[in-house]
Amino acid sequence: MSHKIIIAIDGYSSCGKSTLAKALAAQLEYVFIDTGAMYRAVALYFLRNNISFNDEQAIATALNHITLQFSYNATTLKSDMILNNENVEAEIREMAVSAKVSEVAAIGAVRDFAVAQQQAMGHKKGIVMDGRDIGTVVFPDAALKIFVTADPAIRVQRRFLELQLTNPAITKQEIAANLQHRDLLDTTRERSPLRQAADAKVLDNSNMNRDEQFELALQWAVEKIREANNN
Repeated sequence: MSHKIIIAIDGYSSCGKSTLAKALAAQLEYVFIDTGAMYRAVALYFLRNNISFNDEQAIATALNHITLQFSYNATTLKSDMILNNENVEAEIREMAVSAKVSEVAAIGAVRDFAVAQQQAMGHKKGIVMDGRDIGTVVFPDAALKIFVTADPAIRVQRRFLELQLTNPAITKQEIAANLQHRDLLDTTRERSPLRQAADAKVLDNSNMNRDEQFELALQWAVEKIREANNN
């Protein structure tokens, strides 16, 4: 019987982590888990319900009223984020949520809430999970850890092309400011900051297209799966 592994993908915003994770999961017939969508959904709930990010009691109460699920979308061939039985996949990708998600993800109670769910999802292995602290906190023993990075200017351009489809008025300046702010919060937060795991393979995709990035990551995954089967 083939042994399945956990693949942890971490890195900065707009580096293509989710795109890579989805492609790997599809190729390996693994489950893809978008942890960023989970934090975005929590941020959306907080924004909708005017939950103060500094009110510990309000946050604890709110988390008790949040259920998160992923639902496969046969039209897009992807998994949508379901918040309390509502499909919020489109709304969590808007700039209003992007501007606040790093602040919400830095809240200790929110991280505990999300990490517990993420670890439960990985109990049977056979998953590809992307985020900021997957290889360092959620699954420090993951067989394959990949740290994705890219030149900041390239990240801005990629994000601009993505958001322009739904928000033609968006500017590169807005996106650059948002990414810079998120990088600062992600790397300096007290709980589970973004950092490269010591045993992670670094994937700088600044000068790679999606196919090239995928082929390299798939090569690493196949090697790790082969090792797991030989042990």
